[in-house]
Amino acid sequence: MSKNAKIAAGGVAVGLILLFWLPWWAALLIVLGVPAAAYLALDPSQRRRLRRATRKELGR
Repeated sequence: MSKNAKIAAGGVAVGLILLFWLPWWAALLIVLGVPAAAYLALDPSQRRRLRRATRKELGR
C-alpha cells in the first residue's frame, strides 16, 4: 500500500470514529476546520506556492 493510500485510509477511519463519537456537526467542523486552519497557518508565499502546485507535485 502506498504512503498516500495509508494516509487516506487513516483519514477515513478517523472520520468514521468521529461520526460515531461526536454529533455530526462537530465531526464536520473538525474534518473541515483542521485543513482550513493548516492552510491559514501558512505564510503568503507558501500559500501561493501551494496554489500553483498541481496535485501530482504535492506528494514530492
